[in-house]
Amino acid sequence: MTAADRVLLVMQAPDASAGRCAQQLLQRGYQLDYRYPQAGEPLPATLEGYAGALVFGGPMSANDDGQLPGIRAQLDWIPRALASGRPFLGICLGAQLLARVLGAPVKPHPAGLAEIGYFPVRPTVAAQTVFDAPLYVYHWHREGFELPAGAELLASGERFPQQAFRYGANTFGVQFHPEVDLRILEAWLVEGAAELAAPGAQSAAEQRDRHSRHDAALDRWLDGFLDTWLHLGID
Repeated sequence: MTAADRVLLVMQAPDASAGRCAQQLLQRGYQLDYRYPQAGEPLPATLEGYAGALVFGGPMSANDDGQLPGIRAQLDWIPRALASGRPFLGICLGAQLLARVLGAPVKPHPAGLAEIGYFPVRPTVAAQTVFDAPLYVYHWHREGFELPAGAELLASGERFPQQAFRYGANTFGVQFHPEVDLRILEAWLVEGAAELAAPGAQSAAEQRDRHSRHDAALDRWLDGFLDTWLHLGID
């Protein structure tokens, strides 16, 4: 096995799904290496044996390192992962962990709002080929990150202004969940039903309606992003 055919997926729970991210990587012929630091599973020393790494989201906070060893382990590991020079993508909590490692704070919305459901993000001038148009994307979070020093803001939102950033050539963080397909959406609507009463959350019916209208565009965006992102690796 070489770095050209293996991708690391860092999951926050044993029953979590990488959804369309896994599907699209498998379609490209990559082998997937799942790791579960919240369960005490060690992370690889570097990413030199991988084409890239994705760190997914979860219900915990990026500020929970004092209570959750798995969060502390990821905060300690991310600098080593970045030093390997391989493509790195943080998704929701993964982006918040990346932001913290890069020196930016992670905190709740000042008015206590959640961002749960489909909301638009707008590309910035720096986005170029990453985002070529506004996009409705899926969110499930109560905290957001500030833009790390030295990072480029790629997409912004109304409720949480920092929605996507790039640090260096091939390190990205996105506040939203590109992995969410219909199966994951339905599971989260059941498992997280109580969260739908949070201020700012969309109802289950509204989320299903927006999924039917916006999922195809999100799928196309991820397909194009993964091609760009993976080509930023080191040969």
